[in-house]
Amino acid sequence: MSTTTAVPSVADVVAELERRYPPAWAEEWDRVGLVLGEPCAAVRRVLCVVDVVPETVAEALDADVDMIVAHHPLLLRGVSSVAPTTYKGRIIHQLIKADIALYVAHTNADVAAPGVSDALANRLGLVDLRPLQPSRPGTPAAGSGRGTGRIGRLPQPMTLAELARHAAAVLPATAVGVRAAGDPDRAVRTLAVCGGAGDSFLADATAAGVDAYLTSDLRHHPAGEHLATDGPALLDATHWATERPWLDDLATVLRAAPGVETLVSDLDTGPWTVHATAPSASEPHSGRQRSPDREG
Repeated sequence: MSTTTAVPSVADVVAELERRYPPAWAEEWDRVGLVLGEPCAAVRRVLCVVDVVPETVAEALDADVDMIVAHHPLLLRGVSSVAPTTYKGRIIHQLIKADIALYVAHTNADVAAPGVSDALANRLGLVDLRPLQPSRPGTPAAGSGRGTGRIGRLPQPMTLAELARHAAAVLPATAVGVRAAGDPDRAVRTLAVCGGAGDSFLADATAAGVDAYLTSDLRHHPAGEHLATDGPALLDATHWATERPWLDDLATVLRAAPGVETLVSDLDTGPWTVHATAPSASEPHSGRQRSPDREG
């Protein structure tokens, strides 16, 4: 990051972010980069968040930050209005009035090495990491260990039940916690992980021959069919919890800039706030295996 001035500018911060997470690495459908902010504006304080929502915007306002760096795009799909009477329009108006710049690093940070899934894998203590789905040859992100998700080895084998408890202990706490699917006593030595929604990579986890796969937003029918065809055991954490660890790595990058104070939001922006189980459900439940139906 530029050190020619005492206080870096928005453009300086953007340059450092795009050196680590080039926009060309993002998927074609994605919307990354600078969303709001004057490039010449000074940046003294940055807030790193997973989601740009009213609650994290309020956090940014209270902390008097000059810039938000977010993982999820605020404007992923086109809009015809940013009127303050709309959900996203109100957020944009708040940020502009407060002179808060907004930058997004999404799928370009997912495939980076280190990137989002490296941070998740490191929380779980995995070693010998490699991509779950390497970036396609010929694409800008190809090579150097980049790709979606990570595969690694646990230093010591765990049962699936032990691994679920370990994941719940080391990942950011949420109301939902971590749930697992498969034989609770199954030995897990190799684990695939993917920060964010990862059920589109179930086949990759099976092809890799891992013992278990941890991600978020797993759906009933794909998960059931995966297990019925002898796929790896599954662990499902919340979307926010699997991506929040990357914010610490992001903050380390930004803190390298003299004069920039970097804050990390621990505000759980997932929608789930309550988790309840039946009184008799304190022990892992092993459901009867059956052939999944084909609806949905």
